[in-house]
Amino acid sequence: MERLLHYVWQHRLYDSIVLQTTDGQRLEVIDPGLHNEDAGPDYLGAQLKIDGITWAGNVEIHTKSSDWVAHGHDQDPAYENVILHVVEQANQQVTTQSGKPIPQVELRIPDHVSANYQALLHEEHFPPCYRAVASLPRLIVRQWLDALSIERLEQKMQRINRIADQTGGDWETVCFRTMARAFGFGINGEAMEEWSSLVPLSAAGKHRDQLLQIEALFLGQAGLLDDTQALPDDHYYQSLLREYQFLSHKFGLRPMPREHWKLLRLRPYNFPQVRLSQLANLYCRGQVNLSRLLEIKDIKDARQLLSTEATPYWQTHFASSTVSGRQRKSLGQASLDSLIINAVVPLLFAYGRHRKRDSYLQKALSLLAGLGAEENKYTRIWREAGLPVHTAADSQALIQLRTKYCHGHDCLKCRFGYEYLKATGIYRSEDFLREQ
Repeated sequence: MERLLHYVWQHRLYDSIVLQTTDGQRLEVIDPGLHNEDAGPDYLGAQLKIDGITWAGNVEIHTKSSDWVAHGHDQDPAYENVILHVVEQANQQVTTQSGKPIPQVELRIPDHVSANYQALLHEEHFPPCYRAVASLPRLIVRQWLDALSIERLEQKMQRINRIADQTGGDWETVCFRTMARAFGFGINGEAMEEWSSLVPLSAAGKHRDQLLQIEALFLGQAGLLDDTQALPDDHYYQSLLREYQFLSHKFGLRPMPREHWKLLRLRPYNFPQVRLSQLANLYCRGQVNLSRLLEIKDIKDARQLLSTEATPYWQTHFASSTVSGRQRKSLGQASLDSLIINAVVPLLFAYGRHRKRDSYLQKALSLLAGLGAEENKYTRIWREAGLPVHTAADSQALIQLRTKYCHGHDCLKCRFGYEYLKATGIYRSEDFLREQ
């Protein structure tokens, strides 16, 4: 329960009226301090008033006082400036390395906070706070969703920045790889990113005016051209094989393993052959291009820039030489919006931060706020819990909430969890079962 003790201290969920040290001195918390994520005391820069005297320093928190000695803090000079030891149970006196006694306070976790925390930890229904979500103040919901949306963008920005570092700041390559990952549409995102790192863009640029060669290069480097499956009279597929053989010899290329692609239960229009053909078409038209992306003014512009379809061969084929009925394998609006959310917006945001250009940051946020919410299992579940989901910024926020907070029951870092914990109405699982 030490994590909960930290939480109660940091958010002042205790009864401040009766706070006193173990030796009976009146304790007033002016500032609990900043939580320290590194080595050393738990909270830095705290301000306290003990028996009318103001103190400034650090605070350490343990379940029992004896943990102070067990963890070696009595021999560590880094704990010399600790002005208060917060514990659930004071079972011994503690001192610093110099022998200075440390004031201690037994902090009682309120019963309703403890009960609510246990309810969150043991709730099997997702989200665990579903009984309280619908009644949360709209302002609190809005502020937390806005923060989560930015947090998710920053997480995507970190991946983009890693690519920029790997490529020596080549932002055209960064743009290509980010767009390629988004063309994996989730299930093949990792494979598409791996593939994009094996495509020599300097070589591809020399053949950009030849769609057949670019398609051969893209499919060949993906390990998706198989001469054992080519029918003798399938002239286009035979041409792809010949072109890739020529290009791979010319540039010394090695394809990625075909096994890295996830093909099981994929819908035919999401086959990597189709997606790579669509991307080749886009690339040859010069639209996988950072400068073009930076010129986008609004959602209509973004959709128009990304609009593409598979080449004529893949309009009637799904994989290898397998013939399908003719279908127009172009990107629908949902797919275009997915590319905007997962490629255009993060690229604008990351490049804006890199170049310190607020206009790009604002454009990224405007695009995200202007798109309708994604329809997926996360948004459906949160809607059922009573949470409004209107825009792509909202749905991205809820994906972040699910994957980074709810998935690991990290409710103590969630604003919804905070509101749930401090509520005096106790949300017990058994109460819910009785209601059924």
